[in-house]
Amino acid sequence: MGITISQINVYPVKGLKGIALENARCTDRGIENDRRWMVVDAQGRFLSQREHPKMATVWTDLTADSLALSVPDEDGVEVPLVPPPAPRMRVQVWNSVVDAVPASREADWWLSNYLGLPCRLVYMPEDSERFSNDKYAGEGKRVGFADGYAFLITGESSLADLNARLQSRGHQALPMNRFRPNLVASGAAPWAEDGWGDIRIGTAAFRGVKPCGRCQVTTTDQATGEVMGPEPLATLSTFRDSTEFGVMFGMNLVSVKPGEVRLGDEVHP
Repeated sequence: MGITISQINVYPVKGLKGIALENARCTDRGIENDRRWMVVDAQGRFLSQREHPKMATVWTDLTADSLALSVPDEDGVEVPLVPPPAPRMRVQVWNSVVDAVPASREADWWLSNYLGLPCRLVYMPEDSERFSNDKYAGEGKRVGFADGYAFLITGESSLADLNARLQSRGHQALPMNRFRPNLVASGAAPWAEDGWGDIRIGTAAFRGVKPCGRCQVTTTDQATGEVMGPEPLATLSTFRDSTEFGVMFGMNLVSVKPGEVRLGDEVHP
């Protein structure tokens, strides 16, 4: 058996919980609905688990016509999959400033109450464009509200190698959700994804463009929102540190050909 896809995850709202999928439509800016919503502060700047780890505890769900947000033991909120027409607002994610549409006043109130600070939920409409760094991605590679690139792939064997090192240092093994990948590959050698350039999965094609430099979000328990640090960054830094990319885990991908990806599809490097 070759290399196959063992997980597919979509993260509709940047920084909130993801959804495990059996199949996904891969568009030129990511898995369909991936990071098309974002939580911003009163100034329109994105909120992240880096400063607000409680975001990890907000569940997301997608239906044919709505996005639902929920937390245990509380009423949730639903917003339309495509917000109604409204005045645009300028929002900031890292160094990018783009047009967005307010998603729902009810969602704004719900998130502000739960997270404990004034915030808004915004949506990236089809005609709003943001592009990955062309130094690595090439020109014209679109992305939603993800940190920088349309897709992130990780390897089960890479996590197994990291967990063996963690356990040898007296720490517990960690789940893959610490790294919030879109795609997880099984059957490759540890860290094989570092060398993947053009790859095919299902009817879609991708290009590996940049190792993913990791931040303190990887130290947050994605089930509880508790910051557990300094692992896995401390152990990763002993053998996966790069002067250009930082502490690396996973490979950022851009779209070469949109298509469908399913669990069990072979990865063709």
